[in-house]
Amino acid sequence: MSPDDLLALATDIAVEAGDLLLAKRPARPEVIDTKSSPTDVVTALDRETEDLIRARIKAARPADAILGEEGGDVPGQGRVRWVVDPIDGTVNFLYGLPAWAISIGVEVAGEIVAGVVNAVPMGELYTATKGGGAWLAGERLHCNTGVPLDRALVATGFGYAASRRIVQAEVLTQVLPRVRDIRRGGSCAVDLCSVASGRVDAYYERGTQYWDYAAGGLIAVEAGARIGGLAGRPHSPELTVCAAPGLFEELTGLLAPLDPERDAPTGR
Repeated sequence: MSPDDLLALATDIAVEAGDLLLAKRPARPEVIDTKSSPTDVVTALDRETEDLIRARIKAARPADAILGEEGGDVPGQGRVRWVVDPIDGTVNFLYGLPAWAISIGVEVAGEIVAGVVNAVPMGELYTATKGGGAWLAGERLHCNTGVPLDRALVATGFGYAASRRIVQAEVLTQVLPRVRDIRRGGSCAVDLCSVASGRVDAYYERGTQYWDYAAGGLIAVEAGARIGGLAGRPHSPELTVCAAPGLFEELTGLLAPLDPERDAPTGR
């Protein structure tokens, strides 16, 4: 299948999963498990949604591999792997806040070539294919360009472990006086799409996982943004930075001496 065909399938699945979540979300979804900390929650609908997504992928393409946040990495027999976050922004989902999304990226030979982010409560469906641009509601997306660091609206997020949050707070106190302002939305996928659509100028965060940024990262890049880590390294769970070229270099230059990839000493 071409990237366009893979995107069409991913989009259909993301829309169906979004409809499921809208239909089944109770006033306060039940927390059924936690992951890295008591505040890092999993709801029953996280798992039900990923099960639906996996079933739809397997029905259409039974040989493909699938990596999902809840169900882990299931090997396949070909070059295609699907990267799934059934609810990116689960705490927002839990509390009824609008910044959460279904994220589905599709790899071919290890490279993301198609991605969809269904920001369900906002009624927004972001899509991209490698080399084909990023799109929302029939409009091609372009990130903001020519924005200097001191005029940049910067999105960020925080981890769940206290040792990491201490460092993130320290870094934030050094970043905040140097930029226009900070926004904390609570969903990596939505934040990356916000860079793509020009709703924020930049984004950085430590602790995001591959399923968080697989689709949103492609959407941002296809909208003209650069995504990566510090010192020329690729973006990773250690650090993800996204902004238009120029601002990307300014922001990473500000972050590098702050050592945002460290954790505070245990017991601090």
